[in-house]
Amino acid sequence: MLCKVQLNLSALVVVLAGLVATALARPDIPPVLGYGHPRPYTPEPLGPARYDFNYAVKDDYNGNDFGHQESRDGYNTQGSYYVLLPDGRLQRVTYYVDGDSGYVPQIEYEGVAQYPAYQPSPSYQPTPSYG
Repeated sequence: MLCKVQLNLSALVVVLAGLVATALARPDIPPVLGYGHPRPYTPEPLGPARYDFNYAVKDDYNGNDFGHQESRDGYNTQGSYYVLLPDGRLQRVTYYVDGDSGYVPQIEYEGVAQYPAYQPSPSYQPTPSYG
């Protein structure tokens, strides 16, 4: 008989714990610490964008040669970029951004395209197999 009472007492404790947890989780009860809901994020008004940047990469070992420069003051944006093409020419793009016309590029090429004849690398010499 003692065993039955312990089992019923355990069940009663579990039920009471569930009721307490449900009562504490009610949404109409204010938070215990009083933090409340966070204010919505409102960013500070920003002024017109202003920046100036540039970079250049020249790696003779790999043949990489490219760069970019751009400046902006409000809606006035202008810049240029260049890249050494695989055919040996340098492609240079100068541009500006006009509010009504958008991105306005001017593209120029320096040098003459060269296409040398293909020559396979003599470094690999397979060893003959006479199996």
